[in-house]
Amino acid sequence: MSPFRGILFKLSAVFLFTIMASLIKATSADVPPGQAVFFRSFFAIPVIITWLALRGDLTTGFRASNPMGHVWRGIIGVTAMGCGFAALGLLPLPEVTALGYAAPLLTVLFAAALLGERLRLFRLSAVGVGLVGVVIVLWPRLSIDEVETVALIGAGLTLVSAAFRALAQIHIRRLVATEETSAIVFYFSLTASGFALLTIPFGWTWPGWTAIAMLIGAGLIGGVAQILLTTSYKHSEAALLAPFDYASILFAILFGYVFFDETPTTMVLIGSGIVVLAGILIIWRERQLGLRRGKARPGMTPNG
Repeated sequence: MSPFRGILFKLSAVFLFTIMASLIKATSADVPPGQAVFFRSFFAIPVIITWLALRGDLTTGFRASNPMGHVWRGIIGVTAMGCGFAALGLLPLPEVTALGYAAPLLTVLFAAALLGERLRLFRLSAVGVGLVGVVIVLWPRLSIDEVETVALIGAGLTLVSAAFRALAQIHIRRLVATEETSAIVFYFSLTASGFALLTIPFGWTWPGWTAIAMLIGAGLIGGVAQILLTTSYKHSEAALLAPFDYASILFAILFGYVFFDETPTTMVLIGSGIVVLAGILIIWRERQLGLRRGKARPGMTPNG
């Protein structure tokens, strides 16, 4: 394993995902979320197939032992993506990014509720602190005037997206018991493309060639980012790489300022800082527990 390579791949993936979100945001005034989901998913497929072919992994990538599991993964993922893309048209990029950090916090709660994972006091406290950060980011939107009501809808969509992203993580944990990672990646893009087509009656448009090029670019870049993300975990431990997810707020602030003339508010910066701190505390604690379990394993009985 090469930790430096893993970190480099992870940061590259986070950077590209932020570019992808920026492209989606740039087209949001002309393209409905369902149509954006289709482009993001469909044009990632050629990238993924090429990647699988270069690895000699096409057969594995196409093999689905649990077809309905992939279908449910697609439904959950499309819901998360659609809500997130809709929010990009209503809120500044840094704010969507900051509120999206609720996903790993919710994953902890969902893992306890749905997978029976033990929820220790430290993790529960860290989740509570993180959710306080989310409320701080959200607080300026809790207004009754028309402009803030639109923004509040965007914030609500971002939180719904975060909840479904957390559910997707729980579902993937179940899927990996029977499915290869390459198959999960491929069939998500395939099923997401199919489900996105169901939104055609809700107002797809022909936005113009510039917007179409941006949407195709978002799909291709998203596919490359997904591959870089997957590759990063082959070079380094997940616990080491997880904190680098939070580099996305730096990229979002940069792109929001340069391309959309967006400057994050003090509340967004404070709230996102608290959420990032809570997330890193959870990651640190899990790493410590993992090390302890590793030390304890040699003394375990065969029944573990």
